[in-house]
Amino acid sequence: MEHIQLLNFIDLGQKEKEMILEWRNHPEIRKWMYNQEKIKLEEHLNFIDSLKSRNDKLYFLVKKQDEYIGVVDFLDLDKKEIFYGMYANPYSKILGIGRILNEISIDFAFNFLKAKKLKLEVFEDNFQVRNLHKKYKFKEVSQKYVNSKKVICMELKNEKEYAKKYMLDTRDIFLVGIEFDTN
Repeated sequence: MEHIQLLNFIDLGQKEKEMILEWRNHPEIRKWMYNQEKIKLEEHLNFIDSLKSRNDKLYFLVKKQDEYIGVVDFLDLDKKEIFYGMYANPYSKILGIGRILNEISIDFAFNFLKAKKLKLEVFEDNFQVRNLHKKYKFKEVSQKYVNSKKVICMELKNEKEYAKKYMLDTRDIFLVGIEFDTN
């Protein structure tokens, strides 16, 4: 049985924080971000430090067995409609990382955070990610422009029949560094 860990950014060591920054600044990751500038180490560390005092955001490094495979984040935790994002380790050779990150995100948002709706935004020309989300029944609900580029807004409602069909067994997800109220 494969084990997946969600490692809270605020509990990571310096080496892991620098690794995430390297991924985030990689051209294949950066081109899909709203902020496409290279982020400096000091900015990155300050951002992670700021998460310690925030209760509306969570950022996780995702580890599958012995390999770091990506990052997932959840925003607007103080609401029942949560935004999330993800990106894969650009150096990993594991196939299906997007699927794994998507399934973990859906499971975590609905089963741990008790979200009613999971929302995301993706550039119109990011066909691979748009199609991935459509496979998981995300619906395109609106459009907007960010930095003169068209963005597609997508959402997924928490429905029991969906959860039974696609959710990971939560016994296989080990959360490190964060406590959750699962009531």
